[in-house]
Amino acid sequence: MLKRCALMAALALVVLPGVAAADFLFTPYVGRTFAKDASGHEHGTYGASIGWMGGGIAGAEIDFGFTPNFFEPKDCTTCSNLTGKNNVFDLMVNAVVGVPIGGTKGAGIRPYVVGGVGLLRQQVPGLTEALKVSSNDFGVDLGFGAMGFFSDHVGLRGDVRYFRSLQDNNTDATIPRFAIGNFDFWRWTAGLVLR
Repeated sequence: MLKRCALMAALALVVLPGVAAADFLFTPYVGRTFAKDASGHEHGTYGASIGWMGGGIAGAEIDFGFTPNFFEPKDCTTCSNLTGKNNVFDLMVNAVVGVPIGGTKGAGIRPYVVGGVGLLRQQVPGLTEALKVSSNDFGVDLGFGAMGFFSDHVGLRGDVRYFRSLQDNNTDATIPRFAIGNFDFWRWTAGLVLR
């Protein structure tokens, strides 16, 4: 029993300083989609991420983004800007690896790579319910970026990410290219980061 208590105390001494040095991060962002299935359909995107970075280099985040009018031409004049009827929603759980240059407190910069898995939802209305395309697909994302802090609690964050659907439900070659199959696109974002 004494050995078990000593082992638990030693483990607490190792783990607790790392938890105490951890940063919880909130980042609302705006950006734009580009390339792959977004080629010729580049649109604004917005969202937020909630994350945690340990005192070292490892962390995790939940990221959600929304791109209205994803499948409309980029010069669409009749599109609803914030809630487009055809849209893409992503919800990803990511691992983050970033090196804090300048430490984890005060001013500094943290370049990082990020990747994970989650949901890619495509919504495309049709003239009838039968022509409507809506899917919830398993997907992945992978990217890189940097966080720069001006103080202990406020900074800026920017990154570039690649998203890809991993489900292929397209059994009919006549379905348009935005059909559920090899769906992928890139996204850049910039936002305020609070820790």
